[in-house]
Amino acid sequence: MSTLSLSRDHPLRVLLVFVAAVVVTALVGSLFSVSAGDEYLGLRRPGWAPPAWLFGPVWTALYGLIALSGWLAWRNGAQRGELALFGAQLVLNAAWTPLFFGLGWYEAAFAEIIVLWLTVVTLIVVFSWRSKTAAVLLAPYLAWVSFAGALNISIAVLN
Repeated sequence: MSTLSLSRDHPLRVLLVFVAAVVVTALVGSLFSVSAGDEYLGLRRPGWAPPAWLFGPVWTALYGLIALSGWLAWRNGAQRGELALFGAQLVLNAAWTPLFFGLGWYEAAFAEIIVLWLTVVTLIVVFSWRSKTAAVLLAPYLAWVSFAGALNISIAVLN
């Protein structure tokens, strides 16, 4: 039996596990994005590209929704495979920043974001079986990943 399954009597502790997982994801990304704002400003970007300052607040809100979504799915009986998919999207999320900003591999980052997008779509479908709310909470994340993918490929083409 997993720790999460043993913790059904302690839902707030499990919420903290989901929050911690998302914080780790954000921290991994931030290790490679210390100079991302300056690097982003140095890139040729499409006219519709958002200002660099917008990314932090957007990701902060999205990470909160992602953690809450995972927790709600867990509260509604999500199984090991569903939670593994949740973890996989966090790994994919964390992997994008080093590819794009750390290595400057814009095309590889775009390929990776497509896999992330597909994973988030799958997660929305799977979570909808457990909790409609958990699925809906991921909709802004999917929208932002879609936008980020379009921005990623545009930057790849322009640079």
